[in-house]
Amino acid sequence: MPSEAHWPADWWVPDWPAPAGVKAVFTSRHGGQSLPPFDSFNLGDHVRDEPARVAANRALLVQRLGARPVFLQQVHGVDVAALDAHTPDGTVADACWTDRPGVACTVMVADCLPVLFCDPDGAVVAAAHAGWRGLLGHSGEGVIEHTWRAMADRLGSRADVSRVLVWLGPCIGSKAFEVGPEVRDAFVASHPEHISAFVPAQGDRWLADLPGLARQRLQLIGVRAVYGNDGTAPWCTVTQGSRFFSHRRDAAVLGSTGRMAGCVWLDR
Repeated sequence: MPSEAHWPADWWVPDWPAPAGVKAVFTSRHGGQSLPPFDSFNLGDHVRDEPARVAANRALLVQRLGARPVFLQQVHGVDVAALDAHTPDGTVADACWTDRPGVACTVMVADCLPVLFCDPDGAVVAAAHAGWRGLLGHSGEGVIEHTWRAMADRLGSRADVSRVLVWLGPCIGSKAFEVGPEVRDAFVASHPEHISAFVPAQGDRWLADLPGLARQRLQLIGVRAVYGNDGTAPWCTVTQGSRFFSHRRDAAVLGSTGRMAGCVWLDR
């Protein structure tokens, strides 16, 4: 694996007790070839950036990881794809898992929450793209629950949700994420505990704590070890504009914005 010393200084390396063979990173907006407003390490090929520059950035990511990131077509759903060396980019899913070395489970974000998983034995890793729709899901189960179920199916008798490790990456912060009453009502109807993740804003609007909702969902299925985004300002993609792309901050003014990536892979 290429040395992390060659990664841009503001890429985020998860601080979690993952096994030695598990590698993970969250990219920033720096270190690539895209021009404004996609400057400079945009990985999204659907945001009006020049295709050649996106392709160059993706090639740089492969070089820096020493693994092949598989770029999903994310649709704010709950489907989970199993990845191997032959899985094509553009596979429709909002989460993925693999037990194959050299294949990076990758989710792209620009305000949604990246959720990275690994089992403590380093046999399986996974990544989920959790916007509020995917996190909410259907009938009380969203992309987090579906991702763990896919991992558990692969692990079989060794599956133990109380031992799984999870890292939450940067996303829109609770002071910036304003939603309508229908969003709050849907979450509270699915799990009454979610009421604590919403505070009143102006009129009938609410401020939602996206990483807080994810932590609650993880706790409800029995995950005990959750690291990363604690809801404080440094993790907010909207307010940390020099480091992160943000759809909510940039799209209305600039017409679009770039995408960052959360990646987790097996390096042995």
